[in-house]
Amino acid sequence: MTYHVVGVQPTFPPSVVVAVKALACELPHEHGLPLSRLSVPEIKRAAIARGIVASIGETTIWRWLSEDAIHPWTHRSWIFPRDPAFEEKAGRILDLYEGTWDGKPLAADDCVLSTDEKTSIQARRRVHPTLRVAPGRAARVEHEYERKGAWAYLAAWDVRRAKVYGRCEQNATTGETWIHFHR
Repeated sequence: MTYHVVGVQPTFPPSVVVAVKALACELPHEHGLPLSRLSVPEIKRAAIARGIVASIGETTIWRWLSEDAIHPWTHRSWIFPRDPAFEEKAGRILDLYEGTWDGKPLAADDCVLSTDEKTSIQARRRVHPTLRVAPGRAARVEHEYERKGAWAYLAAWDVRRAKVYGRCEQNATTGETWIHFHR
């Protein structure tokens, strides 16, 4: 039986703490959630639904998880290469970065360019400026924004000489501004 005394937090047996931590380490889809991470309120709901606890505070759950550096609300994306020839293809690129091609060194005047394009970057400006942190107040960031058109970003990186090439011009057909960098 748990007695509630003012100013005293109820204690939970270690088996409950372990069960909640194990629950927090499960994948969100195991809870029927279409999310990529679990939040503390979702962990609380699942712990109650499974009968691990009758009630529990979100702060208690957060404290338990923080003790073991368990942060299910964060995640890191990664890509698993599915191409069976990935290693061979990547090796050719890495050889170029090291200055060789087909096992032979590149000449001093050979150029290796790495290029990329982002053809429709939405230029946006927040409706109201962000307000800084103040005593007793978090920073405030406006969620509404105005669209300022679409931009295209094209650049070429000279891998061997550490230079970025490009220029800035407006696309006559679409009215988009093309940004190219040149150093």
